[in-house]
Amino acid sequence: MAPAADSSKTAKLERYNSYIRRVNSTKLLNASSKLLFRATLLIALVLVLFFTLNYPPLSTDHVVPHRRSFLSTAFSSAGGAAWEKQVRHSSTPRRPNGLSVLVTGAAGFVGSHCSLALKKRGDGVLGLDNFNDYYDPSLKRARQALLQKHQIFIVEGDLNDSPLLTKLFDVVPFTHVLHLAAQAGVRYAMQNPQSYVASNIAGFVSLLEVSKNANPQPAVVWASSSSVYGLNTENPFSELHRTDRPASLYAATKKAGEEIAHTYNHIYGLSLTGLRFFTVYGPWGRPDMAYFFFTKDILQGKPIDVYRTHDERDVARDFTYIDDVVRGCLGALDTAEKSTGSGGRKKAPAQLRVYNLGNTSPVPVGRLVAILESLLGTKAKRHVITMPRNGDVPFTHANVSLAWRDFGYKPTTDLATGLRKFVKWYVGYYGVQPRTKKEARLSATSTDRPEESD
Repeated sequence: MAPAADSSKTAKLERYNSYIRRVNSTKLLNASSKLLFRATLLIALVLVLFFTLNYPPLSTDHVVPHRRSFLSTAFSSAGGAAWEKQVRHSSTPRRPNGLSVLVTGAAGFVGSHCSLALKKRGDGVLGLDNFNDYYDPSLKRARQALLQKHQIFIVEGDLNDSPLLTKLFDVVPFTHVLHLAAQAGVRYAMQNPQSYVASNIAGFVSLLEVSKNANPQPAVVWASSSSVYGLNTENPFSELHRTDRPASLYAATKKAGEEIAHTYNHIYGLSLTGLRFFTVYGPWGRPDMAYFFFTKDILQGKPIDVYRTHDERDVARDFTYIDDVVRGCLGALDTAEKSTGSGGRKKAPAQLRVYNLGNTSPVPVGRLVAILESLLGTKAKRHVITMPRNGDVPFTHANVSLAWRDFGYKPTTDLATGLRKFVKWYVGYYGVQPRTKKEARLSATSTDRPEESD
C-alpha cells in the first residue's frame, strides 16, 4: 500500500506544479501584453507629437509652404527670454525719433537692402521671413548673415502664422511695417497659383488683421507691382491709369492687395501706402530675373531666349536700380502719417496712397544683353523668339511725378551703371571670372554659329 500512496501523492504534486506553471505563464503573458501595449502607445504618441510639430496639416499644405523643424519653431515663434531680448534689441532705434520697423521678406532682395539702409541711419529693424525655396534659399541665408553682421535679427516664420505675428506686436510697439514679403514672378503663377493666393492675399490680410488690432497701430508701407497696369496701353504708366485688366495671376493678386488695403484703411483707420515697383535689379538680386539668369547663362556658354512682341517689336522694361528703390521705400516710410484707429476701431480718416517707383527710361531687352556682353567679355548665344502668352507684358514705363512731389523720389542710376555694379557683385559672390575682351574676340571668330539679330 505504501508505494501506491506515494505514487498518488507524486501525481497530485505534478498536477499542482503544472497548474502553478500555467498560472505563472498566464500572468507573465498578461504582463508582457500590457507592457507591449503601453510601449506601443507611447511610441505612437511620440510619433504623433513629432509629425504634428514638424509637418503642417494637409489642409494647409498650400497656405504655409515653408516647413520648419521643431527646434527652429521653438526658437523662432515660441518666444522665451533670449528670443524676446533679440527681438527688442534689433527693433530699438538708435537715433532720436527713430522708427521701429517690422520688415517682412527681410531676407529677400529689396527687403535686405531696405533693412540695411534703415539700420544704417539709426532706425530699429526687425525682419520676418519664411526662407521658402522659390529660388535658392542659400542666397537668402547669405543675406541673413549679412544682416546679422549689422545686428538685424530675422525671425523665421510665415505671414499666415497669426500667433507669431501677434507675439511680435506684443513684444514691440512698431511704428511702421515695411511689407515686402510676397510670392513673386509672373510665369511661376501658371505652375503654382495657390502660392500666390496664400502669400499675396491671405498673408497680407493676416498682417493687416494683426496691425489693426495693435496698440498703437503702425503705418504700413507695402510692395504692390507695376504688373497691376496689365493690358494698359497708355504710356508712361500713371497712378491715375486703369488697373482692372491684369495680364497674370501675380498681377491680379497685387491688384487685390490694393483693394484690400483700401478696405482696411476705410474700416479700421490703417495708414497704408502701396509702392508699384518697376523691374528692380542690382547686387544680391533674384535669380529668377532675366538680368540674373542671362548673366549666368552667358558665362556658362548657354543660349538665352530674347523675346520680341507678336508684331515684331522689341520687348522693353523700365529697369530700376535697387538703390533708387530703397530711397523710394524710405521716403514713403518717412512721409507716412500715423494710423488713426485704436483697438480695431477707426477714429478718423487715415492716409491711403499708391506710388510708382521706376526709372522712367525703358530699355529694350536686347540692349540689356549687349551691356552684359560687354561687361562679361562674352558674346551671348541669343535665341530670339516671340513672347509667349504667359502673363508677361511687352512694355513698362513709369511716371514717377507723384512720388517726386510727395517725397522727392528721383532715380539716378542708368542701366549700364547699375549692371556694372551687379556684375561686380555676381562674379565676386559666385567666384567666377569674366573673360577679357581679347579672349571674347578670339572666341567669337572661332565659332561657326552665326549670331542672331535682335
